[in-house]
Amino acid sequence: MNYNPLTSELLETLRQIVGERNVVLDEAMRETYSHDETSKDEYAHMPDVVIFPQSTDAVARVVRLANEAHIPITPRGAGSGLSGGAIPVYGGIVLSLEKMNKVREIDYDNLTMTVEAGIVTNEINSLIKEKGLFYAGYPMSLETCTLGGNIAENAGGGKAIKYGVTSRYILGLEFVTPRGEIVWLGGKLAKDVTGYDLVHLIIGSEGTLGIVTAAIIRLIALPTAKTDLLALFKTPEAAISCVPKILAKDLTPTSIEFMDRQSFAASCTYLNEGLSYAECGAMLLIEMDGRDASTVEREAEAVGDLCTELGAIEVYVADNRTTQDRLWAIRRNIAEALKVYSPVQSLEDIVVPPASIPLVLPELDRISRKFGIAIPCYGHAGDGNLHATLVKDPSMSFEAWQKVEPEALLALYDATSHLGGKISGEHGIGLKRKSYMYRFMSPVEQMLIKSIKQAWDPNLIMNPGKMLDFETQE
Repeated sequence: MNYNPLTSELLETLRQIVGERNVVLDEAMRETYSHDETSKDEYAHMPDVVIFPQSTDAVARVVRLANEAHIPITPRGAGSGLSGGAIPVYGGIVLSLEKMNKVREIDYDNLTMTVEAGIVTNEINSLIKEKGLFYAGYPMSLETCTLGGNIAENAGGGKAIKYGVTSRYILGLEFVTPRGEIVWLGGKLAKDVTGYDLVHLIIGSEGTLGIVTAAIIRLIALPTAKTDLLALFKTPEAAISCVPKILAKDLTPTSIEFMDRQSFAASCTYLNEGLSYAECGAMLLIEMDGRDASTVEREAEAVGDLCTELGAIEVYVADNRTTQDRLWAIRRNIAEALKVYSPVQSLEDIVVPPASIPLVLPELDRISRKFGIAIPCYGHAGDGNLHATLVKDPSMSFEAWQKVEPEALLALYDATSHLGGKISGEHGIGLKRKSYMYRFMSPVEQMLIKSIKQAWDPNLIMNPGKMLDFETQE
């Protein structure tokens, strides 16, 4: 696609809108905003300018300017995404919402909170914890990610079995269209069928339909009791085969996280964790929570007994904060630990129906052997969302990796599709998986998405280069 360059006149107008200090041309600073958590070597693109608006009105004025001048604009939250969704493929303007991080209202009567898109997700819960409430729709990276990015990707996370993903907790949106119009959608409503459900169309649209500047989120009662179980198994197959059986019981785990040996061993080494796992080939980290401590304890014991019946060689119980944090640290640091081993990798996000979870691991083993690369696997096994990670061996040349990676990814996506799954459960398509969409999405579905995009954003300025290739209209 062809876009116009940023002129000195346009830059001066941007300074007038957002202020001199909020328009950044420094190359080192722009480089920081040229990538997200995907590989810089493979996906980075430099923006021409990075701006930091501090109000919805300023966002709208910038978007109107970009639309009229035909300048690409890339919305950005914390840059913690894993699909290249905030990378400025065509340069232009990166519009960072990180300074729009205010809490506009906490409405305890309606159990809602209205917050700006740049708020760090974990901050939300710290503000309402004392009232016995929490926001449940957050991902694993809650200490770094922002709400706007969560909404753009419809982020999930470890607690999605019981609590669901981001979309369950978004009641309303303040939204800037690609033409620069400001609109409020939804509201403090438990039910609403007044027209199309535009709120949930925008959630997960990866910033391609406009920019979310604020949201009304739903709050629920904070669980007061929690028990975690770490079940060790001899083989990954034994561990993963337990998951559908646990889900079939009259129990509702908050989380069932799977870690194969490569994953947890890397994390334990990274953390200098002394947990004994000599005979262990895989682990399940299972969390139970609720409002009644005796019920949580009883259900956790039942899950632990079931794991033992199904072949667990050891089940550790963590019923205090210190031990729980220790176990969860292993899970949360896997991605960082694998990056220490090899910074070049492809962290995948496949999702399959729960009954197909045990069938995934043999496919990963087959693909690993065929292409001669390691594929450690971990993730949210309770909802079928696994992070199979293609890792470049440090001894492999970058040229060899560039040849192997797309072929191995295609094999992984093919296997996932044959099991009734999809190529992304929570990280999104973005730039990273865009080229595979044509193989794993029907032409009719592609046409529907393209029709919506072109109706909302006829000049195709909003986060171009993501999800699908949209052709410029004449």
